Amino acid sequence: MATSVAGEGHQSLNGIIFEHQTKKLTDLPTELLEHILCFPALKHVDICNVSCCCKRLHDVCHGRGKVWGHQYKLRWPRLQRFYRQNECCDWLKEYKTRHRVGIQIRRTVESISKRFFTEVRSVTQPCVGQVLGDSFAEIESLGMPEHFCEDELLFILNSDKRKSLTLKYYAKKILYFLRQQNILRSLKTFLEQPVEQQSAIEGAVLVDQYCNPLADVTVDTISAQLDEITEKVKKMLRIKNPSHPSLRIAQGDCFVVEDFELQRQVVCALNSVLYEQLQYKGNEFDYYNPLNSYIHQVLLRHTGIPISLSVLYMTLARKLGVQLEPVNFPNHFLLRWCQKPSGSEDIYDFVYIDAFGKGKQLTAKECEYLIGHQVTADYYSAISTMEVLLRMVGNLLNIGKRGEGNEKSYQLLRDSLDLYLTINPDNVQYLLLQARLYFHLGIWPEKVLDILQHIQALDPSQHGAVGYLVQHTLEHIQHKKHPVAPEVKRRSAPEHLEVRYSVGLIMKHKRSGYNCVIYGWDPKCTMSQEWITTMRVHQLSNGANQPFYNVLVQDGTCRYAAQENLEPHSAPLEIGHPEVGRYFSEFADTHYVANEELQTRYPEDMDETLGTVQELYHRLTPGSGNQDQAPATDQNNHQAMPM
Repeated sequence: MATSVAGEGHQSLNGIIFEHQTKKLTDLPTELLEHILCFPALKHVDICNVSCCCKRLHDVCHGRGKVWGHQYKLRWPRLQRFYRQNECCDWLKEYKTRHRVGIQIRRTVESISKRFFTEVRSVTQPCVGQVLGDSFAEIESLGMPEHFCEDELLFILNSDKRKSLTLKYYAKKILYFLRQQNILRSLKTFLEQPVEQQSAIEGAVLVDQYCNPLADVTVDTISAQLDEITEKVKKMLRIKNPSHPSLRIAQGDCFVVEDFELQRQVVCALNSVLYEQLQYKGNEFDYYNPLNSYIHQVLLRHTGIPISLSVLYMTLARKLGVQLEPVNFPNHFLLRWCQKPSGSEDIYDFVYIDAFGKGKQLTAKECEYLIGHQVTADYYSAISTMEVLLRMVGNLLNIGKRGEGNEKSYQLLRDSLDLYLTINPDNVQYLLLQARLYFHLGIWPEKVLDILQHIQALDPSQHGAVGYLVQHTLEHIQHKKHPVAPEVKRRSAPEHLEVRYSVGLIMKHKRSGYNCVIYGWDPKCTMSQEWITTMRVHQLSNGANQPFYNVLVQDGTCRYAAQENLEPHSAPLEIGHPEVGRYFSEFADTHYVANEELQTRYPEDMDETLGTVQELYHRLTPGSGNQDQAPATDQNNHQAMPM
């Protein structure tokens, strides 16, 4: 700590002998000490140790000082947006709180796999893995700032891509849930605003965010993209009419162009930019893709369905001073543009704009030709923002119902039901659908009972359907209190001797050609006779009397494949299935490593998998005498051994 700046004696020119002098580190100015202690190589443990050396250094490292502020920003850079610049804050206290939250979050996430791991045996009800309510409650009960919890979950998700797959799987589930809860609160606040203050584009963003909570979708980013398009339209307008009043509208201004000719110029310029310059169009070939309903995807892909394109078109027109109104026309959402100076409700006083059809302008009669039948005047009326959102969410709900019964379609159905019932909480039809969906998936039985009670209060005539679901839900709750121990399958058992492959192996289907990874097996087919007949299992050479494997497929599906149809993959690759982390902890280049829970079910499979991998991929290449060569999967040196 002390540095000598003179010897024990030193004679100057005038003959005076100076006494011994030393300079300590603690004698340095505070600003210089802070600068030294903010060196990037120093971690929080080092700062703690330094602050314990003496009172001087302890004072320099005080909680509100620069040193701990630097440590906090260095450790959690994503959290800086939650603090004002130069904010006076107790950084040491913030650091301790964030550190403690991180430990608690990680413990909770690590415990989920042990508590909720269940092996799904049905290919029609694939790995749902969403019974996480207790864990969500645990995290919420921490009473910590939500952005701390979210930051730790993101830290887990952004760690080494191939490792900690199970930890990441459940961290993603929890992050999905936490963000959705925040978005629902924002949606409720939005719906409480006066009708005239509700923006269709803001509502569409909330719907988008709820269905894509892990995507970076914000009102600010969407508004910035809309402003860019608006500027392009203004540029087009400036060429046609340099004195157009819309050119003087600043961002955020509420200005309405009254003159019809000036309005027409805006609409023409908007059509030119949107459909000719930017090539926006209706997605006729993939109409039922849910991406068509998400506003950030519409802006990214330049395509959508009538309602999403109409919301975009209407928002851009209003930014330029032209008031268009949404029309809930059957089977084809439209916009209407009044052609009379004063407000009119005569359907023939409006021009109807088809945003899906490149901004084509229609009369009331031509609208009927669009759908092929006549409708009453009510269908030409303008609707509120809330009704726009209900139709938008209704479209997503119908897409979810049309789904193939996989994880993605179930999630879409759940999300759209949540949104619809937040906007319209007393819709008995969708409340009953939500209760049936939760019952079918076997999740949140207590919530199912609450929903059924609400249905009974709203519509007593539903007592038949309600009674049936109540009875079976109570049975499910009772069953949960007495869980059945999971079956343990040992390869060495006599009845399992014909099982050739093991969990974690990456396989290829001989007939269908898909890539997959094994996460379970049965010595014989355990599916129903109906399934066996439907899948034509009897046409296989060994029929149902052979081992069958549960596999996660590259396309995101879960399948049940016969042993004779599978073979080890000649060049193992990662399987991009959303449920991989539920069963495996790591991708090890040639295979997946089963997590603790899967190893408990198949205690002898990991040794078998390692032996198979060693034999298939780590052999020496023919004609080589070098015992230390790299494995065959190293593309720089060898090709994979042919199967």
